[in-house]
Amino acid sequence: MTMNDVRTLYDEDFVAWTEQQAEALRSAGRGRTNQPLDWENLAEEIESLGKSDRRELHSQVNRIIRHLAKLQFSPASDPRHGWRESVVDGRAQTELVLADSPSLRRELERVVAAQTPKAIDRAIFDLGEFGEIDPATTRALQRGRYTVDQVLGDWFPPDPARPPRRQK
Repeated sequence: MTMNDVRTLYDEDFVAWTEQQAEALRSAGRGRTNQPLDWENLAEEIESLGKSDRRELHSQVNRIIRHLAKLQFSPASDPRHGWRESVVDGRAQTELVLADSPSLRRELERVVAAQTPKAIDRAIFDLGEFGEIDPATTRALQRGRYTVDQVLGDWFPPDPARPPRRQK
């Protein structure tokens, strides 16, 4: 890989760059050098920079699913607007992370699957705090699954407080 390739990778996919640089540092550290560098810890620190993007992705996906679940199952009408705004904001923040680190796109299904039970548990707790949940709703929430398209696309669950619109 040339220096131009490395710079391009840095600009186009930060996570992939951190992984490549960490491996290059480890490889260099196994060779002989008179540089007083802590190669292994340098490599770990470089890797940790990419891990922050992963953590941000997990956090935003968790937030989106939590609020989608509350939108889907809460009978309340008052906080719905805030939940929708949170979902829209979470989607925008996720897109920023994915723009900086497009290699994380291949992890989306796994991230959504990993965060769904955690976000649903939190949604159940939130709804329980305001007496908006019963055992049947809890069971329905626990069975809930969301796809990557639902989480990151423009999908919103139907509002249970509003009857569905009739088709003309």
